[in-house]
Formats: sequence, C-alpha cells, structure tokens
Amino acid sequence: MPSRTLPTFTRAEVESHNSAKSCYVTIKTKVYDVTDFADDHPGGADLLLEYAGKDVEEILKDPTSHPHSEAAYEVLDESLVGFVVPEKSSSNGSADKVNGDVAPALDGDSYTHPRTGMSCEEDLSKDTDPDSDYKKHKFLDLSRPLLPQVWFGGFSKEFYLDQVHRPRHYKGGKSAPLFGNFLEPLSLTPWWVVPTIWLPASAYGVSIAAQGLSAPATFGYWGFGLFFWTLIEYFMHRFLFHLDGYLPDNRVGITLHFLLHGIHHYLPMDKYRLVMPPTLFVALAAPFWKFAHSVIFWNWHGAVAAYCGGVVGYVLYDMTHYFLHHENLPLWYKQLKKYHLQHHYFDYELGFGVTSKFWDDIFGTALPTMVKTT
Repeated sequence: MPSRTLPTFTRAEVESHNSAKSCYVTIKTKVYDVTDFADDHPGGADLLLEYAGKDVEEILKDPTSHPHSEAAYEVLDESLVGFVVPEKSSSNGSADKVNGDVAPALDGDSYTHPRTGMSCEEDLSKDTDPDSDYKKHKFLDLSRPLLPQVWFGGFSKEFYLDQVHRPRHYKGGKSAPLFGNFLEPLSLTPWWVVPTIWLPASAYGVSIAAQGLSAPATFGYWGFGLFFWTLIEYFMHRFLFHLDGYLPDNRVGITLHFLLHGIHHYLPMDKYRLVMPPTLFVALAAPFWKFAHSVIFWNWHGAVAAYCGGVVGYVLYDMTHYFLHHENLPLWYKQLKKYHLQHHYFDYELGFGVTSKFWDDIFGTALPTMVKTT
C-alpha cells in the first residue's frame, strides 16, 4: 500500500482557508478540505462555514448540537489534505512536507500518527483491548490463537496489509497466542538464546578456518563476511520480509507473510517473537553455507571464515533489533532506535536498515528527516 506525501500547515495557514472558496477544518493535527462537501452538508453550507479554519472535534461530539455518525468521519477521512504542525517547529513559517501520512515523533513530541494513533514512545507499551480492537477492525482477536485466524480469515491482501501494519500491544507485555498448541514454545525466543547458541558455533568455525589460513587472511575473510551480512540484512528485510506489494492475494501468501514478519509489525513490542527462533535459523543455515562457498569458491577455509563472520553479523543484527525495541541506549543508538521505530510507526516501506541506515542511503530507501517540535 503506497504511502502518500501530504503537507503540514501552520495553524495560521489553516485559519486562512475560511471561505466558501476554500474551507478547511481540523481535528487535532489532521487538516481536511471540506470545500466541495459544504453544499452537501445536512445542516447547510452556512453552518459548516461557521467553523471554516477551525477545529471541529468538540462540535462533532456535542450531544446538544448533533452527535455525528461514523459516516461523517468517513467523509472527513476522504478529505484529508495534511497535518497541523506547531508554529515553533517551522523555522521559516512555511509548510514542510513529509513522506507518508505524518511523522510520528516517538520521543515525546506532540504529533499523533493518524494510522497508528502513536504520539510518543510510551504509547508503544499501552495495552490493546482485544474486544474493542476486534469489534472496530474485524481483523484478529488477540485473546485467541492468531495463526488459525489468519488462515481462515478470508482477508484480502489490501485489508491484511493495512491491519497488520497498525501496531497492537498484547496485555501486560506478554506474547499473544500464535499456535495455541504444543508448537507454541517453538515460536517464543528470548534474545539471549541467539548469542548463546551462535557465537560459540561461530568461534569454532573460525578455529577451523584458521587451520588453513594465516591470521590476517582469516580476519580478512571474517570481516568480509561480517560486512556482507549487512547487505543480506538489508535485502532480506526489504525484498523478503516486506514483499508486501508482490504478496499473493490468497491465504497461503498472507499466512506466510504473517509468520515471517507480519506478526512482528502487528505486535512489535513482543519480546519473545522479536529475534529469529533457532529452528528457523537452522533451516536457513544450509542455504547460507552454500551461498558462502559459491561466493568464495576459490578457498574453502576462506568461505568458512566469511560464513562465520556473517553469523556474527546476524547475531549483532538480532541483538540490535531487540535492544532498539526494548532498551535505553547511548546517544548514537537512540537515533538508530528512533529511525527503526519510524519504520514501524511511520512508513514501513522505507527504513529497512536495522544495524545501520547505510544501505538505505545507498539505495534511496532512507526515511526522511522528521519534523521536530523542539
């Protein structure tokens, strides 16, 4: 689902659209152009024009005046033209543009993202009420196993992609049921399992590689593998995990997408479904082993060293990914954390780098600089 580019307006600019020729209204940060709707307004155009350039949230909910129906809000959603930016965030007084609906601040700023409803980092930990969420969206009931619901849900691809990228948070920071049977433990992985298993295995592989290489050559091949992993990380995240536009519009494609990466975007703060389960990595280990020996076909020991460097790169990726979601980090990592959370809560079609944004910059998929309110 492609993102849109919508402008932001100062409050003064919104207030200037206060006539029948150009009538804007707002609800919080959302700006709507209701010029064409004025003549169709049930209360008459004059009543609507009384609120031209103003915020209409209270009047829409006023029981004395007229509590508006869901249909009224649907009309407004179709008229969305931009977002209000606080005056102090616009240094030159003109409207800035951001790629996507609006930039979620996720660091205490005052924006509210219109799709996800997120306005600050604390929102990431607010429990989602399963009953009200299911009644509103008719997607998945968080209190029941998710996988059967995805398989039997009959969702269209468009509906599924829209819903799976609206983050939910399961109650108490626990994990929502996925299988609901004996397979459930296989889908839950604490972060420390990844380095515990794969770092010793990588060290053993390096020791084998070193038997046929000099120390500088071993380090060189290992470093190449580590660097090459960053490219694999980027391409996997962009072209495998986010195969959204090319996803088959059937339950097989949708279910595989959900298992591979959709569940992470649906429940991004789930601590136990954030790193790759060892069972899945074991399944991927053989293809990656073949790939390493295909790339470095001239030296078996060099391929082993590069493979081990790639494994360490994967471990660093998974640990970084976990810490970006769940830990307070040094200054540089705070910027990386904000960047990654914007991938989740702003525009999932950009920002595929996790350990760094290097390849995003190279391939033109970097998230734009966010508008700041400080």
